[in-house]
Amino acid sequence: MKQVILFTMKGCPWCQMMKESLSEAKIKYNERDIDDFKEEYDLFVEATGNDYLPALMLLTIKGDEAKDVKLLAPDRDFQEIHEAIEKVKTYL
Repeated sequence: MKQVILFTMKGCPWCQMMKESLSEAKIKYNERDIDDFKEEYDLFVEATGNDYLPALMLLTIKGDEAKDVKLLAPDRDFQEIHEAIEKVKTYL
């Protein structure tokens, strides 16, 4: 099973646009506010060297564990939201 995790922050207009774009593309995602999921987001930042939002984690889950993890960070893996959406579609 593939899963999309979206890291967001309250009041972030780019995060809102990403959520709307994912919904328009009919891509299901789990939202993680970085204040509520600080430890998880800190690991993302450590792995990518990037703390910009919105950020995406794409997981392939088999059984109880993630077998494949892809991290998509703004300015590192995509410049525009539509680029991120296309990368997510390709992954799914």
